Amino acid sequence: MNFEPSEEQKLLIETARRFVEEELYPYEEEVEKTGNLRPELRRQIINRAIEVGLYAANMPQELGGGGLDPLSMCMLDRELGRASYALQYTVGRPSNILQACVGDQREQYLFPCIRGEKTDCLAMTEPGAGSDVRSMSTRAEKDGQDFIINGTKHFISHADIADFVILFAATGVDQTPRGPRKRITAFLIDKETRGFEVRDGYESVSNRGYHNCILEFDNCRVPQTQVLGEVDKGFAVANDWLGNTRLQVAAICLGKCDRAYDLASNYAATRVQFNQTIGKFQGVSFKLADMAMRLRAAELITYQSGARANTGEMTDMDAAMAKLSATEALAFIADEAIQIHGGMGLMSDLPLERIWRDARVERIWEGTSEIQRMIIARSILRPLESTR
Repeated sequence: MNFEPSEEQKLLIETARRFVEEELYPYEEEVEKTGNLRPELRRQIINRAIEVGLYAANMPQELGGGGLDPLSMCMLDRELGRASYALQYTVGRPSNILQACVGDQREQYLFPCIRGEKTDCLAMTEPGAGSDVRSMSTRAEKDGQDFIINGTKHFISHADIADFVILFAATGVDQTPRGPRKRITAFLIDKETRGFEVRDGYESVSNRGYHNCILEFDNCRVPQTQVLGEVDKGFAVANDWLGNTRLQVAAICLGKCDRAYDLASNYAATRVQFNQTIGKFQGVSFKLADMAMRLRAAELITYQSGARANTGEMTDMDAAMAKLSATEALAFIADEAIQIHGGMGLMSDLPLERIWRDARVERIWEGTSEIQRMIIARSILRPLESTR
């Protein structure tokens, strides 16, 4: 399968790379040192991204978005992924799940996010429920035409700057042959809603300036009109979002791989030791060869998954393979790039130590590497077991 970019995709890549170099790179040091993204800088990036047509590129054109197909989005996210996460994420890609909005929800949530006027965040993870999402204890109980929500979410990315949260909460329990199974519903909840509090999260080694938060719900009352999708069918609206997000993580990791690999190969070609460039030593050249091979493999798996998403054929296994291959390639490439640079690789003068730190979270969020392997193995074995 040929993944050579079309002329339109080449223009997209060129535009995105220039945007990253001119609008994002200059502020990386500031974000790393302060641990924050200034509100005025965030607004500046959003406005520039809108001007050049990169904002909300994942949303359909008929809704006011850029209308990029999944493979083209992979190419865009790869370029944006070269920059620090707090900066590149500001080039908004609203949650695809918002396309489930109906009626007034579209005017209140969907369209403002596409226009860059509002930002969403998604809340699933809890202190006692990580990979096992259905074990969540946050509950929403029916009370007339309203729901009363109680519970705690944590590790909720960028909730500090979001205008509203897409919350998943348990709304009942079904008894199944395999035991009790919670019914889950998605809700749209505004920041100022009474009984809803956003607190600072934990200090993280990864992604400075891009904060995680803790969400507290204490008898938070929301009307039924705030249900996203149907009651008890929250996972139905999340299925596409989860797959697309894993593909996005994979593509962003490719961009980080590119930057680390470029730095390492250029350094190996110019750094002189013992009267020759270090790239001529087998110990270094073999590292570059392995880095290039892992990057190529991750690229092919990710782009193939994107191409299948274009035709509606991407499976959970495809998305899992893309995320697993790209995140683990990044871990290897970032580490080897630092090794090639020696002591300088760990200094903040270069972006390598940041890329190395930031790489660690990629194998955890949006489904750990173990979860991805479980999805892949299950996809292999289920068809064989059903024939026995």
